[in-house]
Amino acid sequence: MDEINDYASYLATEKKASENTMCSYLRDVRQFAEYCGREGLDLIRATRTDVGGYIRYLTGCGKSVSTVTRAAASLKSFYGYLVRLGKVAVNPARGVAPAKVERKLPQILTSKEVELFLEQPERGDPKGCRDHAMLELLYATGIRVSELIDLNVGDLNLTVSQLRCTGKGKGKERVIPLYPAAVRALSEYLREVRPQLLESPSEPALFVNMTGKRMSRQGFWKIIKHYQEKAGIQKEITPHTLRHSFAAHLLENGADLRSIQEMLGHADISSTQIYTQLVNQKLKNVYIKAHPRA
Repeated sequence: MDEINDYASYLATEKKASENTMCSYLRDVRQFAEYCGREGLDLIRATRTDVGGYIRYLTGCGKSVSTVTRAAASLKSFYGYLVRLGKVAVNPARGVAPAKVERKLPQILTSKEVELFLEQPERGDPKGCRDHAMLELLYATGIRVSELIDLNVGDLNLTVSQLRCTGKGKGKERVIPLYPAAVRALSEYLREVRPQLLESPSEPALFVNMTGKRMSRQGFWKIIKHYQEKAGIQKEITPHTLRHSFAAHLLENGADLRSIQEMLGHADISSTQIYTQLVNQKLKNVYIKAHPRA
């Protein structure tokens, strides 16, 4: 449909949405368009009742609260775009409120679990050296996996132990310090391994796969799962687990929320404050276990 294709262009060029955001929003809008087709509704002339019916339909299908909430947000954005174009008079998704999302505290690794996890790659072979550098960088900076695989060699300044990272949306650049172990791992990878893996000397990607191409999200996900199993850690580890652990450990050791917000690239500090809840919960658990009258 032309309106959806035009909306995709709008997200990419004007909103400068990330690839993940675009995929999610467009998938939600297309699924609603399919629903409209089945129900004999017109996507452009959909009413608030129609959108509300779809939200209830998703809930009835057993979709999670977060999935339903995201679908409502996607439709609100799509119809808001159509309102600005003058193609619809009123946004039918405005005011459609699915059940509130129950925000779960993120799972983190303990410091000992992080050490165990980072020790798993065999640094004597090219793949292990590369994997070790990736994992050290992820925990050192707390960047998102999408940011990790988008990094270019020029984003590193190992002389001053810093990483330049461009986050969600163009222009949202931040500089994050690197601890010495991460600098050593990256230096070894850049000196000894990356030149061997490259298919083309002009490849800018910092991290490449074994065929010399830029590392993919799927490839990195498999690496994470491999080392989780190798370490025997029972917690479910995702790339975001290291991001959460980075933030929580900084907070536990005295870092202020504003600094953590800046390093994580959060637009709103409310996104960062969840780590305060996590640390408070940990303190409460320690208190209950340790206090003789708790």
